[in-house]
This record gives sequence, C-alpha cells and structure tokens, in this order.
Amino acid sequence: MLITLTLIALLVAGLVVWTKLKTREIEARYPPAGEMIDVGGYKLHAVHVPRPADADLPALVFIHGASGNLLDQSVPFRPKLEGRAEMLFIDRPGHGWSERGGAANATPDGQANAIAAAMKTKGITSAIIIGHSFGGAIAASFALAHPEMTSGLVFLAPATHSWPGGIAWYYDLTRLPVIGPLFANTLALPAGLTRLESGSACVFAPNPKPDDYITSTAPALVLRPGAFRNNAIDVANLKPYVSRVAPRYSEIRTPTVIITGDSDSVVLAHIHSEGLARDIEGAELVWIRNLGHKPDHVTTDLAVRAIEKVAGYDVDLETAAEMAEASLAADDAGCPS
Repeated sequence: MLITLTLIALLVAGLVVWTKLKTREIEARYPPAGEMIDVGGYKLHAVHVPRPADADLPALVFIHGASGNLLDQSVPFRPKLEGRAEMLFIDRPGHGWSERGGAANATPDGQANAIAAAMKTKGITSAIIIGHSFGGAIAASFALAHPEMTSGLVFLAPATHSWPGGIAWYYDLTRLPVIGPLFANTLALPAGLTRLESGSACVFAPNPKPDDYITSTAPALVLRPGAFRNNAIDVANLKPYVSRVAPRYSEIRTPTVIITGDSDSVVLAHIHSEGLARDIEGAELVWIRNLGHKPDHVTTDLAVRAIEKVAGYDVDLETAAEMAEASLAADDAGCPS
C-alpha cells in the first residue's frame, strides 16, 4: 500500500513539473501581442488599433469565445478592417494574457464591465461590439449594462440562452475546489495537447480548419492551468447566468445582426441565435447553410458586411449570405474521433 501511494505521489509530482515546463514553453511560443491595460486593480491584455484618419466605420470591439484568446478574432478581422476603423481586440479576464481580476469576472456581466473599462482607458466612448460564441453572452451583457457605449451588435454563432443538457465533464471537474486545480495542474495539459488539432477541427466542421489555425491563433494558451480553470468556471457559470439574464434582452435597443450556421455542432443555433432574433427588436438573423461554429474565420467577409450594416451602410445581407453559402456548398470536413 505504501509503495502504491508513493508511486502515485511521484506520478502526480512528475505531471506537475511537466505541466510547469510545458506551460513555459507555450508562453514562450505565444508571447503577448499587445499591451496591458489597467482596468482598476488588474490588467487586461489587448491589441489596440488606433482610429485611422480616413476611418469609415465606428470603433469596433471584438470579444472571443470559450477556450480562446484575442488572436482568434484579430487574425481573421484585422487584415479585413485595417484602415477602416479603430479596433480593440481583448483577451477576456483570465484568458490569453489577461489577469483574472475579482470574482465578478466569473460571469459575462463582470467581463463586460472589464471590457468597458478598457475601452474608456483607450478613449473609446462607443463601439460596435462583435462577440463570437461565449463572447455573444458578453456582448449582450455589455449592451444591457452600457447602452450608451454600444453603437451596434454583431453576434457570430452566439451562446446566449439556456440549453437542454449540461456541459462536458472536464468543465464540471475543473471548477471544483482542490480536485479542479489538481486536474488542471496534472492531466489537463497533456490530454489537451493530444486533442488540440482534432478538437479545433470539430469546432470548424463541416468547414475545413485552416492549416495554420493552431499556430496563428494559439489555442494552446487555454491549456495552461490557470487559464484552463478560468475557462471551466466561465463555461460552468454560463447556463445559470443566461437563464437569469436572457429575459432582459428585449431591453436592448441597438442595430443588431446575428450570423449562424445550420451545421453548428457546438451551440444550438435554433435556441441561441433564433432566441436573440426574437428577443432583440429589429435584429436581423442570417442563416448560412453548411456553416459550422466559426463564421469569424469561415465567412469573414459576410461578418464584415454585417458590421457595415450595423454601422448604417445600405448592405444587402441576403445576397452576401448567398455568396457565402455558395463558397461552402462543397465543404464536408468531418470531426476526427
């Protein structure tokens, strides 16, 4: 018995050491891309693109989803919008290189307030808020808490309403005291690295994952123990949060476009996207056939057109959607087991 316990203790210690070393390696490979913004006792990491002299769009603030960081939005959108608008790409509290802050940041409203504080620090008084997946819940919360700072909303495959069922077991495990930190510091990173490519492919399916997605957007950052646990807590808190807040979405009064795919295997579009279209007066819902969970990367041009529409341009989103669908019609990438 003593020998068994000793072996277990040595194994755990070895995994902890390996995780620390691998974390340093990941951080060296994907260093901060922007600046640290003090938002009142802690700092958020962000890439701020100043307003160009000939900007034709209002300021744009991008909010990434679960398991992500600001690169997931800056990689597809910055090249498309450079020179047209002031942009702010933010690592959500406790993700990427941002510090977590207090307990309030365990729910979307706290994170929305943190983003608002970062905007004010950079002199952004109002902006179109673009939220992908989990970022959609934060974008909606932002509009509720800071309507005067919200000039428009663009939701991309959002997660905003209560859904049937629960969440993946490792989220529930990781958020627990004692057991959660132990799991995050031992097994999460080695197990996660084996699923990085296949898991990302499943998020994109049926659309093919870009070959450079892992290296260009650094999803490995979420496998670091602190970020992994913050991500798990965020996801575990989402369902009770949106169950409480979704009835207030009817209070939102701002131009809104929602882009969603009929082949999204991550969120149930008929619950979240249709729910937003129902709840926000005047919201335009754009359904795309054969689109998975990544309209930010797969249909970036359509998302840009949605931003233009929200900004007041006369944009025919129906025609833009038809063009996007035509480009995806032959996609049949699977989800690796």
